[in-house]
Amino acid sequence: MKTKTYTITLLTILLLITSQMAPAQLPKETEAQKTQRMKWWTDARFGMFIHWGLYALPARHEWVKNRERLTTEQYQKYFENFNPDLYNPKEWARMAKEAGMKYVVLTAKHHEGFCNWDSKFTDYKSTNTPFGRDIIRDYVDAFRAEGIKVGFYYSLIDWHHPDYTIDRNHPQRQEYDTAYARLNKGKDMNRYREYMKNQVRELLTNYGEISIIWFDFSFPGKNGKGRQDWDSENLLKLARSLQPGIIVDDRLDLKDVEGGWDFTTPEQYKVTKWPEVNGKRVAWETCQTFSGSWGYYRDETSWKSPAQLLELLVESVSKGGNLLLNVGPTARGTFDNRAQERLKAMGEWMKYNNRSVYNCTEAPAGFVPPANSILTYNPTSKRLYVHLLAYPMGSLTLANMADKVKYVQFLHDASEIRFSTGNNETKNDINLQLPVLKPPVEIPVLEVFLK
Repeated sequence: MKTKTYTITLLTILLLITSQMAPAQLPKETEAQKTQRMKWWTDARFGMFIHWGLYALPARHEWVKNRERLTTEQYQKYFENFNPDLYNPKEWARMAKEAGMKYVVLTAKHHEGFCNWDSKFTDYKSTNTPFGRDIIRDYVDAFRAEGIKVGFYYSLIDWHHPDYTIDRNHPQRQEYDTAYARLNKGKDMNRYREYMKNQVRELLTNYGEISIIWFDFSFPGKNGKGRQDWDSENLLKLARSLQPGIIVDDRLDLKDVEGGWDFTTPEQYKVTKWPEVNGKRVAWETCQTFSGSWGYYRDETSWKSPAQLLELLVESVSKGGNLLLNVGPTARGTFDNRAQERLKAMGEWMKYNNRSVYNCTEAPAGFVPPANSILTYNPTSKRLYVHLLAYPMGSLTLANMADKVKYVQFLHDASEIRFSTGNNETKNDINLQLPVLKPPVEIPVLEVFLK
């Protein structure tokens, strides 16, 4: 009997080792199939990111544990005092919907290792804090009720888990390689990899259809972590097997693997052109903050204006991309006044101008934007949208478009814009007759009906 038990145990170990070594066979799909799977996302163009965890209590950046080199013991006070009594995800969902956002991604776990759901594989979770609730459960129910697609962010990095090895991004990072070896003695990344897979299985099994998963992030190289450290291919294979339609970011260090990612993620900067990989345009989304922090940062002051945020949105769409705009809720569970003001302002504009965002993309070749403007284009309706960042005084010229345009109107009120064609060498230009006074919208938009 003892021998039989030993044999089964050894077989289990061998199977585990084999599963770690065997290359994953990720699902295959054609370009057309991938385009169809991602169509809702590329049509949506605008989503909400939510970074929320224990770091809302210190309120001085979500990397506070790293920046201040805090130990787990020093960080424990935030776990013991986490009690967001004003958390009302129905209000969050309402504000996201009114802002014009079509999908949402919440941090299920950030780098600090704290879990916003009732995971069976850790005690470091929201249900063990004074708050005592499964944050994820309430979140998915509230946003789904508003018709918003639901996603999760899951940190590959974990500064709390005892088996997660100290690396160059860890709060206890070191100057010398010998120090890493000493501090990591006894830690087992195999156990951590299994922990990640178990948690991803929970998230993608227990909460219904999940539309997006954001894995974050790989940093291969000396004292870093890449695909082998995460067992990225098998982690992704697991996610796709549980949620076949799910859309996945590009931070598993699998950019060279077929099916290893769906969209690329320029963070906190505006791209100069539609991003390409190996000379081919790819799906992309820029993730951006209102200010300089993802988590709630009480004293941060570099907040973007509504005009800047709207320009960021339409400029992303004008290059074929999406905008994922972040909110960092407070430790009481509310969006602070600065975030609410900006979401409301964006919602006011989107209420009347969302046709220039949803289902839109880069304008076809040959359409040149006038000075201080951004073009977007809806290929289904064949309408061109001219976003006037600086309002012109009474007139505007659209070059080489007389043979393409049949009607022009302001988008916000559908009022006609009369136009005439040029003369002689400019005969294919059209001259728009605009009112002298700027319309009462942050960025006026001209809707151009093409022939």
